[in-house]
Amino acid sequence: QVQVVESGGGLVQPGGSLGLSCAASGSICRFMGWYRQAPGKERELVATIFTVGSIKNYADSVKGRFTISRDNAKNTADLQMNTLKPEDTAVYYCTCRTYGNYDYWGQGTQVTVSS
Repeated sequence: QVQVVESGGGLVQPGGSLGLSCAASGSICRFMGWYRQAPGKERELVATIFTVGSIKNYADSVKGRFTISRDNAKNTADLQMNTLKPEDTAVYYCTCRTYGNYDYWGQGTQVTVSS
């Protein structure tokens, strides 16, 4: 049984910073990623990172502001979010794709950017 658990999130003012953490257990993840879903919108990719080579991919909307990092030994992935904007407000989900190409998702954590 693979479990994915997110932590972090909360309320931050525009221009502020916030960090999210994700831990997967039960299987090694081929890659881990962060997605988000704002009210009334579809879930969208934020950033992903592969275990091998630490290859990273970012959505254009967060490039230069967000940084994803990985601890392979701990099977964790963190997302550092800087210069946050109101449009970054969403529920953020962590995902783990196993080497069997199964995707497992966390329960989500709310990020609200507002003054």
